[in-house]
Order: sequence, then C-alpha cells, then structure tokens
Amino acid sequence: MVGLLIAAAVSMAVSLGGTRFLIDLLRRRNIGQPIREEGPGSHQKKAGTPTMGGVAIVGAALTGYLVAHLRHGVIFTYSGLLVMAAIAGAGLVGLADDWIKVTRERNLGLNKRAKIFGLLVVAIGFAVIAVWQLPVQRTISFTRFNAPGIELGTIGWCVLAVLMILGTSNAVNLTDGLDGLAGGSAAFAFICYMVIGFWGFRHLDIYRIDHSYDLAICAAAMAGACVGFLWWNANPARIIMGDTGSLAIGTGLAALALTTSTELLLLIVGGLFVLETVSVMLQVAAFRLFGGRRIFRMAPIHHHFELGGWPETTVIVRFWILAGLCTALALGFYYADFLRIGALD
Repeated sequence: MVGLLIAAAVSMAVSLGGTRFLIDLLRRRNIGQPIREEGPGSHQKKAGTPTMGGVAIVGAALTGYLVAHLRHGVIFTYSGLLVMAAIAGAGLVGLADDWIKVTRERNLGLNKRAKIFGLLVVAIGFAVIAVWQLPVQRTISFTRFNAPGIELGTIGWCVLAVLMILGTSNAVNLTDGLDGLAGGSAAFAFICYMVIGFWGFRHLDIYRIDHSYDLAICAAAMAGACVGFLWWNANPARIIMGDTGSLAIGTGLAALALTTSTELLLLIVGGLFVLETVSVMLQVAAFRLFGGRRIFRMAPIHHHFELGGWPETTVIVRFWILAGLCTALALGFYYADFLRIGALD
C-alpha cells in the first residue's frame, strides 16, 4: 500500500509544480490553443490558453511510477513498464498533434490518417509485446480472466487490444471539451484501477494477475498526475491538456483494462467516456440518415447541455458525479463477483 501512496503523492506533487512551470514556459513562447469556430460561442474566450498540458501529466506519472520503485520490495515488471511505455507513446502522438495546431495557429493538427497511424503503432506494439512477454490471459472478461473468460487466442486478443486502445483514447479525446472534465473523470477511473490492481495482488490465487501490484502503481501514478493537473485545469483553465493528455489517458485506461483482464468492465469504469462517444455516433448517424436532422444541439453531449443554458461549471461537476457513480458501480460489480466466488467456495 505504501508504494501506491508514494506513486500518487509524488506524481501529484510533480504535476502541480510541473504544470505551473509549463504554463509560464508556454506563455513566454506565446503557445496557445486555437478554438474551433463551430464550437459554442462561449469557448472563443479560451483562445490562446496554453495547451500541451498533457506533457506535465505524462511526465509526472512517469516520475511517480519510478520513485515508487525506490521503496524496498517494490519491483519493476514487464506489465507495468509496458503500460507506462504505451502511455508515453500515445502522449508523443498527441504532442505532435498539439504542436502542429499551435505552430500553424489552427484547430487542426495531424490529419486523421496520421493520428490513427501513430496510435496504431502504439497499440500494435503494446499488443505484440504483451502476448510475447507478459502473463496476459488471452480472454475477454468482465471482472476476472474466467468471467466470462471467452477465449480469443493470440490474434484475437491482439485485435481486441488495438481496438480498445484506439477507441478509449479517442473517447477521452472527445470528452476533453470543458475545463477539467476529462482530467477529473479520468482520476476516478484510474483510482478504480488502482483498487482493482491492489485487490488482484492481495488475491492472486483468484485473479492470477502476476504483476497486479505494479499495475496498481501505474494507476496510482496516473491518478495523482491527473489530480495535480486539475489544480490548474479547473474552470477557468489556465492550461489545456490537449491531445497529449487525452490520448495518453485513454491509452492508459485501455492498457490497464487489458492487463487486469477487465476488458468489459472498462465500459462501466469509463461510462462517461462511453456516453460522450455514443452521443457523437448518434449525432452523426442521425445527420446522415435523416437529411441533416440532429438529436442533440451539439455533440459531444456536454455541449448539448451548455447550449441548453447550463453554466460550464454545472456541466462539469454533474458529469464528474456521473463519472464517480460509474466508478462506484464498477467496483460494486467487481466486489460482488469476489463475494460470489467466496460463496461458491
């Protein structure tokens, strides 16, 4: 448990201080976020806000993860190192996207093909190394490797891993539209995976996740980094995480779900991100199928409530509550399954 506290505390402290330093650096260089003209009019005042704050999140998480291993008995594992490498790799893809945006002073960074290609390299690399080096269960599961434990085989699991990383990273990216919304919601999700990893470590005979404690440290480090960043990203934001942060966060969540055999549970853990993505999918489908008609005033759905008259802070706090409820529900399912195993024994 001490290792988890060290990872969370160090990453939060580094994120707090590092983000403050990053804000000053970006302002001196006049590096700010362009705002979409088609977005809500109230967002135009955010133009010029320093972006690429995800650099602080990723850097702080890596620092917290490394420092936690200075404690006696805490050892590096291939699983933990691979998860952190995937987070850093996705962050680099996002950094390239953000850099193009600010240098060209437009809200379009990498084109879709280039961004997907970059994420594919990260996702495929993660999947191949995972099945080659890690003790991953090649099943699709809800709360543990054998529940329901549908066997996928090596190729099937790799395909699932790639799709999950692409889907989750883009889901978090869609959610990152209001000050602090993605960061606060992600903190809940990472705390959930910190608990799952630690619980799996304490009950290794049931969950069979050999590297679960190190995975819990990864989650703790990311949770602390998100909370520290939120100090500066809360409304009114002094810095925006950009794709650097959102792609890294989404990739981290998917990687943790895959390495803890909770692929299906991620749909509940990240329920808010799922809601945001589904709202976009429904909006696009309705627009194309019904001659330009819309379901929402604007998608993703947080903009729908903004245009409906909710203040931005109201939308953010209420969506945070939804994210917290999703975390509680996911942990409830996880623990209920554990109790059921005990009852069967």
